[in-house]
Amino acid sequence: MQKRIYSFSAIAFMAVLLFTSCSKKTNKQGRYIPETVAAVMHINGESLNAKLPWEEIKKNDLFAEMQKDSSISGFSKSILDNPANTGVNVKADILLFYVSDSTGSYAALEGAITDDAKFKSMLLESNKNGKEIVKDGYTYFSSDKNCVAYNKERFFAAMETSDYNYISNPLPIPLDTAYTDASTTTNKRDMSTVASQLISLAENKSMANNEKFSALIASKGDAHFWLNAKYFDVAKKLGAMASMVNLSKLYDGAITVGTLNFENGKIDIDTKSYGGKEITDLYKNYNGTGIDKTMLQNIPSQNVAGVFAFNFKPAGIKELLKLLNMDGLVNLGAAQAGFNLDDFVKANKGDILIAATDVKVDSTSFGQPTAKIIFATSIGDKTSFNKIIDAGKKFGGVLGSTGAEKFAFNTNEKHFVFSNDKESTDKFLAGSTVAAPSYIDKIVGGPFGGYVNFQYVLGIMKPNKDADSASIAMYNASHKMWDNMILNGGNFKDGGITQHWEINMIDKTTNSLKQLNTYVGFMSAMQKKQSIAFNNRWMDEDVMKTEPTAITP
Repeated sequence: MQKRIYSFSAIAFMAVLLFTSCSKKTNKQGRYIPETVAAVMHINGESLNAKLPWEEIKKNDLFAEMQKDSSISGFSKSILDNPANTGVNVKADILLFYVSDSTGSYAALEGAITDDAKFKSMLLESNKNGKEIVKDGYTYFSSDKNCVAYNKERFFAAMETSDYNYISNPLPIPLDTAYTDASTTTNKRDMSTVASQLISLAENKSMANNEKFSALIASKGDAHFWLNAKYFDVAKKLGAMASMVNLSKLYDGAITVGTLNFENGKIDIDTKSYGGKEITDLYKNYNGTGIDKTMLQNIPSQNVAGVFAFNFKPAGIKELLKLLNMDGLVNLGAAQAGFNLDDFVKANKGDILIAATDVKVDSTSFGQPTAKIIFATSIGDKTSFNKIIDAGKKFGGVLGSTGAEKFAFNTNEKHFVFSNDKESTDKFLAGSTVAAPSYIDKIVGGPFGGYVNFQYVLGIMKPNKDADSASIAMYNASHKMWDNMILNGGNFKDGGITQHWEINMIDKTTNSLKQLNTYVGFMSAMQKKQSIAFNNRWMDEDVMKTEPTAITP
């Protein structure tokens, strides 16, 4: 009986252990990336090559110009013709990451190799003065500030990057903190050591076991990115200010991840933002519900260049200030103006809208674009809101200036509106007088939404009649390319705030990556044409200034 109990206990223990190990999300892409990494870009080579084969890239205008360029070596042209000549497996994952620490910072690139002999030839061709050593199954090819380590399967390229190192400052004022370029310091790191450390990195010190990173990599995408605010050395750069007001709560655990997909006629970007425990609790308790559709409909123009709308619970602002140890300071300043944080919370219902409409370029603006700008917010308690308006008048600015004829603000029972155009202010408060635009339904549904109309803005920004042919060609290419941008989200899901960004193109049938390839190639070729024309014109003018003029007797 006792043996059965022991046997059952052992089986149960093993089952729990197996379940725990299987349930923890891991990944292979982060195996050689330090857990203290600040930024990572993961490129899905297989997916991108399927959507944009190299033969398609070779058709763009910039590529054709490079193939004609006699200054480019034959070896480089062979790589342009077929990237497999580098020895790199371009259809495998490519990882680019950035690490910042007490020594400075470095960027690293990791990828797979199909032919180490070709890879070695590429390194020798690019830097004939590089030094080569073999250690622990890897060949290390080093130059001044970088090192490439490789074997028959993979490579690691590490490069020292320009950064700013903190220098202690005796002055107590944070704004007087001094910084210096890392290239001028004496503690520069050996990049071959960095490459060796990446190769020998312990798995439990890598991003392979980071569950958030694993979830990111597992999501379907042509590319993924990871940003960790804590490891950008934020505290060091903020100096004493960070600890004085507890700003660490904002960046400890502040991670933003994103997935990019190139689809037909659009680029989809899905992001998710995480925070530390206290910030996450604020997200859960005070996150908004949905932006106010009525405020969007009240925009008094159909010529909308861009609009952004937010919804939040005002009490969350007060709790955030408490978390940062800033509530006392803010209350002190507000008291001098005649209100306090509780007044602010009661005054605001939690809706904000910012819009730009009716863009124009004329002689009165000296060729620069101008627009009608509208700022609107919903009112909770009118008495409390009037205290804030009175404070604005008391301390001057556009609310208190008697000579600010270009600005207008007003309120009704629901909204406060501020604009550089009085008619827009009055029409917004009066309510909707135009048909609701179609973009509204695409950006509502969450606490955050936005819309940018590229077509409308580009239609206003036409080159003048004196513009050169390259400028006109680039403008026409942009006008035929870009449609609009849609943003929505802000909902709290699985521990973070989600957002969706959608960049739409005019051509809805062609993959956006192919469109970008053609567009970037054409724009680069046109810019090169402009540069050559400018240099030729400058040289001609310079010759005219320096050569002696003929004197008629």
